Amino acid sequence: MSDNIYLGYYFKAEPLQPATEILIAELGYAGFESFVETEEGVTAYIQKEEWKEDILSNIQILNSTEFKITYTFDQIKQTNWNEEWEKNFNPIVVDNACAVRAPFHDKFDTQYEIVIEPKMSFGTGHHETTHMMIQHILQNNFEGKSVLDMGCGTAVLAILAEMKGAKPIDAIDIDNWCYLNSVENAERNNCKHISVYEGEASLLEGKKYDTIIANINRNILLNDIGTYAKCLNTDGSLFLSGFYQEDIPLIEKECNTHDLTLKNTLKRNNWVALQFEN
Repeated sequence: MSDNIYLGYYFKAEPLQPATEILIAELGYAGFESFVETEEGVTAYIQKEEWKEDILSNIQILNSTEFKITYTFDQIKQTNWNEEWEKNFNPIVVDNACAVRAPFHDKFDTQYEIVIEPKMSFGTGHHETTHMMIQHILQNNFEGKSVLDMGCGTAVLAILAEMKGAKPIDAIDIDNWCYLNSVENAERNNCKHISVYEGEASLLEGKKYDTIIANINRNILLNDIGTYAKCLNTDGSLFLSGFYQEDIPLIEKECNTHDLTLKNTLKRNNWVALQFEN
């Protein structure tokens, strides 16, 4: 188990919405990687090694006169995460078709139900980008298709892809905790076709997929889109998220350079998830 140290920021916001949504978006852009919405606001987590004293200097909403936002923060170990998220993690249902819940929640009567213990991994379905990627998977055919879930986090997207008939599936994340959590969640959902790897795009040398899912961040995507394009089979689909609406021109330009054409766009609170095809 990784022993990385995290900092937890506990924000209280008035009025609660849209302050919480804006806060999560701005914190995500600043490097915070996990969020739990609470009755009073949001709890946000960032790795201590990624933290700096002015980490909140560009969080514009904190200076807004429209909202009253206060916060405290402390240092936590990942081993304390169970208690934190069990207190606040609520199940979600996407498009009345896919439920994402924890083991201690009641079952849902939905076509797809994913049971995860997200711990410190990113990808509970609550964040806009994961929510939209789930929507993309629900809206597209995955039967018998080979899939890559890049930056898999909790492996929730890989798990849904398998539930929709995809195989084989590779799930890759650079973070050791995400790797371990993805293995655990794949087993928890009785997945038989998901292989989980710890690493980055260098692992993709010589690999080929019908569908590639990458929910990371703009800069990493811009750097790796060329690699994804090489790994994509003819008539393949590339789903990208982890960036804002204003980033679309940059992403689309890079994809066009590699003969990838934008086919579909989903938007949620200024976050976007794009579907490209070759």
